[in-house]
Amino acid sequence: MYVLNNPKLERELFGLKFKNPVGLAAGFDKNALNVDEFEDYGFGFIEIGTVTPVAQPGNEKPRLFRLHGDAALINRMGFNNDGAESIANRLRKRKSSLIVGGNIGKNKATLNELAAEDYVKAFQTLFDHVDYFVVNVSSPNTPNLRDLQEKEPLKALLSRLQMENRSKSKPKPILLKIAPDLTDGQLDDIVDIVKSLKLDGVVATNTTIARDNLKEPEENLKRIGNGGLSGRPVYAKSNRVIRYLAQKSGKSFPIIGVGGIHSPKDALEKLAAGADLIQVFTGYIYEGPKLVRNINRAILEQGKNN
Repeated sequence: MYVLNNPKLERELFGLKFKNPVGLAAGFDKNALNVDEFEDYGFGFIEIGTVTPVAQPGNEKPRLFRLHGDAALINRMGFNNDGAESIANRLRKRKSSLIVGGNIGKNKATLNELAAEDYVKAFQTLFDHVDYFVVNVSSPNTPNLRDLQEKEPLKALLSRLQMENRSKSKPKPILLKIAPDLTDGQLDDIVDIVKSLKLDGVVATNTTIARDNLKEPEENLKRIGNGGLSGRPVYAKSNRVIRYLAQKSGKSFPIIGVGGIHSPKDALEKLAAGADLIQVFTGYIYEGPKLVRNINRAILEQGKNN
């Protein structure tokens, strides 16, 4: 019902062959509970996590809020997950051939100075059970995590992971997930780091901490409080980052575009901005599983017209 198989939808990036370019973003199936089922909903890939070395409950509830008038969500989940070992055991039993990315992060209690150790532990534990990795330093819901996006700490962290990766007989692709709130200067640093460390790509973008031009009443936003905003309000921010990275880098690395995709038109615009693959999350919640099929149909239709 939802699966659309067509060779023209296939994409080959960083050594992996995707059945189609539409993925499910990290945060939806944090604990890899439904990987096999999501293949039946037409996804070309899924990203699990964010996974930390040790299980943690995340932030206090309530921590997820709908902004219906904005077609948006605010979340401050806080990397709630079952821990790398449990999730690896679960992935060991999966039956589908769906490409799975492992989104990894640090535990809340781990100081930034020791963050690399957490990322390496999660990387090692998941290595045999995922097809690629995404390094998440851009969630706004773990205290001080976004400080790791600054050039020197980020370079040190990624260098350590790449060293670990290259010690393997068959290294896995490593991508970096970034925030939509970075300045052009920070994005320039990202391009430099990705190129110099030979990362396999960038996931653009995570949620935003901004609250610009929302329809939601101000008193409700104050009541909700802190958290990352996703959905339609992040769409233009995400596209700007994708376009900037693609142009600045001369398309020298793949970009997975995520943020505010609620329609096939949104998806096509993300691809036109410079994304090679796309991911949905909030749009999938608001629009339902038909969104994936409709996006893939639109991609095929556009291919006929070009």
